[in-house]
Amino acid sequence: MAFAVDAGVLRFGEFKTKAGRMSPYFFNAGLFDDGARLGRLAEFYARRLIDSGLEFDMLFGPAYKGITLAAAVAIELARLGRNVPYAYNRKEAKDHGEGGTLVGAPVKGRVLIIDDVISAGTSVRESIAMIRAAGATPCGVTIALDRQEKASENGVDAEHSAVQFVERDLGLSVVAIATLADLLAYLRAQQDARLAGNLPAVQAYRDRYGVQM
Repeated sequence: MAFAVDAGVLRFGEFKTKAGRMSPYFFNAGLFDDGARLGRLAEFYARRLIDSGLEFDMLFGPAYKGITLAAAVAIELARLGRNVPYAYNRKEAKDHGEGGTLVGAPVKGRVLIIDDVISAGTSVRESIAMIRAAGATPCGVTIALDRQEKASENGVDAEHSAVQFVERDLGLSVVAIATLADLLAYLRAQQDARLAGNLPAVQAYRDRYGVQM
């Protein structure tokens, strides 16, 4: 959490989510925008994956943020002694050169999807379809932050989160580097009054939109 705050990736204030909620915090992985920050993020992903024990044969990064993440994490895994291939998709199929929508290593075996967050599960469902169409097996999803909040379905709050939907309905394991519970613990432990002052708003948001874990 400290790394995300220091990098300006995790911010506090008032932010409108895709579900139309006013969130007291915002996580934007696109702001891991230099080599040092991206390398450090990749290290967190790689070590979390290794610690999780999740078995996979390759990484798949959905366009667009997932592309950079898949490449960076593949490099870090190789540095740690686990060399795995990676692939990603284009938003639009290419009709020349190698053609198609998939780029990188052949998509085969047990494929781990890598992204920043799961908001509605749309990207995961699209990734699953592409992986299965290639004859491979999606085995899980890894993300930077699990917001642990209720999914929104047609403007109505569900009792499950987007991550829980992926786990229960799509049957995939989800490995997150950090969660909203971790964020709350980080704020509670703060000596910095400026940061600690965000705790009431984040806790109130959790109380209103959080899911049972």
